[in-house]
Amino acid sequence: MLTDTAIKAAKPKEKPYKLSDAEGLHLLVTPQGGKLWRLAYRFGGKQRQLTFGSYKYVTLAEARERRTEAKRLLASGVDPGANIKSRKAEQRAAEEAAQNTFGVVASEFIEKIRKEGRAPATMEKAEWLLRTIAAPLADRPISEITAREVLDVLRPVEAKGNHEAARRARSTIGRVLRYAIATDRAERDVTSDLKGALIAPPVQHRAAITEEKALGKLMAAIYGWNRGQPTTVAALKLLAMLALRPGEVRAARWSEIDLEKAVWIIPAGRTKMRRQHRTPLPRQAVEVLKALRPVTDRGPDSLVFHATISVLKPISENTLNVAIRRLGFTASEMTSHGFRAAFATLANESRKWHPDAIERQLAHVEGNNVRRAYTRGEHWDERITLMQWWADHLDWLREDAAAKAPND
Repeated sequence: MLTDTAIKAAKPKEKPYKLSDAEGLHLLVTPQGGKLWRLAYRFGGKQRQLTFGSYKYVTLAEARERRTEAKRLLASGVDPGANIKSRKAEQRAAEEAAQNTFGVVASEFIEKIRKEGRAPATMEKAEWLLRTIAAPLADRPISEITAREVLDVLRPVEAKGNHEAARRARSTIGRVLRYAIATDRAERDVTSDLKGALIAPPVQHRAAITEEKALGKLMAAIYGWNRGQPTTVAALKLLAMLALRPGEVRAARWSEIDLEKAVWIIPAGRTKMRRQHRTPLPRQAVEVLKALRPVTDRGPDSLVFHATISVLKPISENTLNVAIRRLGFTASEMTSHGFRAAFATLANESRKWHPDAIERQLAHVEGNNVRRAYTRGEHWDERITLMQWWADHLDWLREDAAAKAPND
């Protein structure tokens, strides 16, 4: 039988050689000086061999314990080699699970959508939801997360009355889980089991003035506001005339606008649908932009509507909403986003325009996949006429409101 003294005294030779212990256990001494434990045994009539590691890390006593365990398995009719492979596979699976936590996969998902060019606001919201609400899941192996665990994370948010935040968090967690499925680190999206489990927040439409007389009063107030910042007043005028999303207007750059051709091309990276949006500029919009150009144009890439504190930052949506409040319209009456609803309502009610032309101006995407495949046109010529009609109509409403003001 081997002793530690004999093992330590063993020197490498030109060829590998064995130092036998007992019952098939031996130490293989390699030409490079390695001393590796091996166990020779027979199973199913075939000669087999187990490896127990290096003497540097596995002592003689430990090697004998492993031999004894292997012999026990043999006596039970179990191949110790297969058993060890199974344990190693389980260990590898455990190690992979520990590495592929929800937090790790969520970080990869965030980086993926960032490379896809998602809007900064979308990125910030997703990161906040994962960093705060989903924080308890961060260290959990993503393949082991259950629907109950996700619900336990969302319930405290819901209990505070933040129903929309809980709903968005469930959706974002689900997107991370589906990314894990696509990258072979999870088998299913457990958030699908939570449908109906959370309180559905009531749908709240953004406040909008869609009645012509009231809209005329608002336009008269905007055009008569002499104390407002030029950028804020101009932004409100263009929101009304063009029916664009507030974020698209606020972050506009002079490089996107061609006043000679009367067209504004909003790049895909700044639109909600991540598709380039081209809008015609009616005569009145061109006049507003020409008047503003000497004030804010500091080069092709400069902001059209920069903030008062920095020419490198656009005005905020809050700036526009506060301006509407100062003009005398409450949050329940009108928001900066409400100009889109005003345009959509009155343009459709006029029955002068094809609904698809109105939808294209709003940069809406057809929900029906089949129909979308056949309606790729921009209705550009009709939209040029439509937007000039809309700007003229707003002028008429404003002038009518101003004329009737003393009698109201």
